[in-house]
Amino acid sequence: MREISFYCTASGHSPVEQFLDSLTARQGTKVTWVFRLIEELEFIPKQYFKKLVGTDDIWEVRVSIGRDAFRLLSFFDGPKLVVLNHAFAKQTQKISRSDIRLAEQRKRDYFRRKNDE
Repeated sequence: MREISFYCTASGHSPVEQFLDSLTARQGTKVTWVFRLIEELEFIPKQYFKKLVGTDDIWEVRVSIGRDAFRLLSFFDGPKLVVLNHAFAKQTQKISRSDIRLAEQRKRDYFRRKNDE
């Protein structure tokens, strides 16, 4: 149904892949499980994937395992491609404005470079 992709900077660096590499095996397994839900289910429960209100169409992938909570910010490129572009361990109730701005900046960069191809 959907496909997940990772944003890369102009130099080829993938901030989300770097973040995922820092997780424990158990945490990585849970993140992979949530990715499969996003790719395979037509309707994804909001506890795992939801649009962030007041943003430039940024979506939040939500992963909780024990006391750890992770957020991966993303956007759509067309109806089926979800591009993950920012990830962090969540430590407060709200996502910081700076995290949202970074995700929006990376989204603009992605489409600017895509359109230049």
